[in-house]
Amino acid sequence: MTSCGCLVLEKVEDHGGEAPGRGRGRLAQGGGGGGGCGSCAGEWRSRSETMFPIYVMGSSRASSAAAARGIVDAAGDPIWEAVKSEAKSEAEKEPILSSFLYASVLSHDCLERALSFVLANRLEDPTLLATQLIDIFNDVMMNNKDIRRSIRLDAQAFKDRDPACAQYSWALLYLKGYHSVQSYRIAHVLWNQGRKVLALALQSRISEVFAVDIHPAARIGEGILLDHGTGLVIGETAIVGNWVSLMQGVTLGGTGKENGDRHPKIGQGALLGAGATILGNINVGEGAMIAAGSLVLKDVPPHSMAVGNPAKVVGYKDKEDPSLTMKHDARRDYFEHVAVSFSDDKANGSVVK
Repeated sequence: MTSCGCLVLEKVEDHGGEAPGRGRGRLAQGGGGGGGCGSCAGEWRSRSETMFPIYVMGSSRASSAAAARGIVDAAGDPIWEAVKSEAKSEAEKEPILSSFLYASVLSHDCLERALSFVLANRLEDPTLLATQLIDIFNDVMMNNKDIRRSIRLDAQAFKDRDPACAQYSWALLYLKGYHSVQSYRIAHVLWNQGRKVLALALQSRISEVFAVDIHPAARIGEGILLDHGTGLVIGETAIVGNWVSLMQGVTLGGTGKENGDRHPKIGQGALLGAGATILGNINVGEGAMIAAGSLVLKDVPPHSMAVGNPAKVVGYKDKEDPSLTMKHDARRDYFEHVAVSFSDDKANGSVVK
């Protein structure tokens, strides 16, 4: 039997003594050509939900985060191989898009260069030319290992958590939530390099094109899902932890015109529902859920659910992060615990008022 060139990721046991990035998965590459073949296309698709365990956050964040640190040093790039395979398949199904898919994906040798091309052509205007932006974006991404890792973890987050994102290539090519967070990452690097005017020019253009306004000085972790993204605002001193999911219309803002640290801090694994407004230098704990339309003005404890205007804590759930399950209507999940914990929280004063 002739082996193909597709990348396969096999699950292996996670041994505590392994180096970061080597647990939970092993890359193996078949012989022969580069980007897949017709004989294994069906197999490729059938494995799409399980073939990248080193990227999946799962319920064990610690081991997953350790594995994530080695992504860009791994032998091969399974997400990039998947994007190329998907693009080839889509070009065959929709010949009218073949030139677009070739220019955006198939003509490039890595995910970074493909993403630079896509973002530059989305963000160009008469004064920020696509050719200039491509050079800037390539320089930033190819020389920054953190961004190279983050663009892959973010792509996995979209694929895992957004049921409307059926393929990795869809995030790269079509989803403005993904485009806006990657554009922000580039602007953030430029800001930290002292190129603040260029970073602000990019922020302005990102806001115009994607309707997402993220200050380039804000700090955002990896494995981030901006679902839809429209109307999202993140202020200058905001911090967003790893594995966070944010829906459209979320605001992480200040409460006045004071200078200094004035924006929210969002713990890893949190889920911020559509239209949630979180104001001031306050903390939303790890694994917390802010329900859609809520106004949060005080700290929210870890693994709690805050609802309303002003928001109140209505329950707790410690077993899983809501950002991964994406369960926005958690009344059934929380109901039994609410009856026990809510009265206790009122007694000890931990309920947000």
